[in-house]
Amino acid sequence: MVQIPAGTRLVLPSPNGSFLTLHTGNTPTLAGCLRNCQAVAQFAQKYGDKIAVIPAGERWKEDGSLRPAFEDIIGAGAILSYSHGSFSPEAEVAVATFQAFRQDLLGYLKKCSSGKELIEKGFESDVELSAAYNVSDCVPLFTDNAYVNYRYNVN
Repeated sequence: MVQIPAGTRLVLPSPNGSFLTLHTGNTPTLAGCLRNCQAVAQFAQKYGDKIAVIPAGERWKEDGSLRPAFEDIIGAGAILSYSHGSFSPEAEVAVATFQAFRQDLLGYLKKCSSGKELIEKGFESDVELSAAYNVSDCVPLFTDNAYVNYRYNVN
C-alpha cells in the first residue's frame, strides 16, 4: 500500500462498509480510521451538528452473522475524540474504548480477531499500517461511486 502511486484507483473488500456507503444516498459520506481520525472529524463537523460515525463491523465466516469489529470501534472512538458536542451512549462507549486502548493500539490490533486473521494470512504489515494514529490528513469523500481524497478537490 505504501508503494502505490498517488491517484491510483484501488478496490478494497469491505462488504459491510460498502453496503452502508451505497445506502447513504445524498448524505455526505466519509471513510475514517485511526490514520486520518482528526482530519475526518474536523471535515465532518463542517456539515452541521448531527454526525453519524458508524463502525461497520465484520461477518463471521462460519455463518455470515455480524460480529463486532474491535478495530472499527477503536477507529470510531478515535474520530469521535476529535469531535465536539453531545454524544449518544454508543458514541461515548466508542470514545471510552479508544481511550482505554490508545496506549498500545498495535498490540491490541494484533490480538483482536481481525488482526489475528490478517497476521495468519501473512498481512502483519497491514495491521501495522492500520495502527498508525493520526498520521494522515486524507479525507475520503464518497463521490461518483468512489471515495476520493477531498483535499484534491479543493483546488
